Amino acid sequence: MDNQKVKLKRNTPVRHYSEGFKKRVVQDYGRGLLSKEQIRLKYGIGGKSQVLNWSRKYSNLHHLEKVSSGRPMKNADKQRIKDQDRQIRELQLKVKAYETLMEIVKREDGIDVLKKGDAKQSESLPKTTPGT
Repeated sequence: MDNQKVKLKRNTPVRHYSEGFKKRVVQDYGRGLLSKEQIRLKYGIGGKSQVLNWSRKYSNLHHLEKVSSGRPMKNADKQRIKDQDRQIRELQLKVKAYETLMEIVKREDGIDVLKKGDAKQSESLPKTTPGT
């Protein structure tokens, strides 16, 4: 074989999927009712990593399946602290996202969703039942 190019033949043809189809698959996968393999078989998707690749592209759910806290620590207290620190970081990100959303609503629509003191005022208001 002197400098001949060898063409590899694929067993299955390359399929092209529409953006809408990919998003529907990712949405179905995101519901968590079926595994990647079950989704792949349900929709007849070739390639074992397609669903994960589409999930990375069209969603932020791809990390859910591979979440691992690593090897558990021998000291239960240290493990608990590590887990709580992770939860605190996640909650801080959520709070930052909500604060950013509230700022956007205020800037775009002129609505101050969380006015200072509103929570205290609503707690002190008497509760009424519907139809009274």
